[in-house]
Amino acid sequence: MRSKGDEMNDVARYAGVWPRFLAQLIDLLFFCGVFFPVTRAVKGVWLMQAGDHTIRSGMFITDPLCLGFLVFMFLYAVALEGLLGATLGKYVAGLKVVTVDGATPGIGKGLVRNVLRIVDALPALNILGVVLVLRSPERARFGDRIANTRVVFRAR
Repeated sequence: MRSKGDEMNDVARYAGVWPRFLAQLIDLLFFCGVFFPVTRAVKGVWLMQAGDHTIRSGMFITDPLCLGFLVFMFLYAVALEGLLGATLGKYVAGLKVVTVDGATPGIGKGLVRNVLRIVDALPALNILGVVLVLRSPERARFGDRIANTRVVFRAR
């Protein structure tokens, strides 16, 4: 039988909102380090404005460069979390993504948890995901619950 101390240690190993935020901030800085120079080389500006987009449809920007950046960010998260258990940001923040039994998730679970970021982002600013992480004993957002993954502190 597990003691209350064992249960407290399990909860302490799950990453909450702030460590995840730090990891996302580090990933954002990485993306800026890649995207700004690419944007400068391709578009001639460091930071694009509305007029710099070659293709727009109403409020939607369908510029190939921007769409390429979105695809890159998505595949980055799916591949690194799925195959290695961590993006650069999660690694630096001391976090990793694991299955509920502690294994590396694999591409399938990495895909599911990242596609469902759309749900976690509702209604805006990842509010649903934050609420779910705060209210869950395993600090699991919707994508983690469906993919059977958790974000934990990496053993040092």
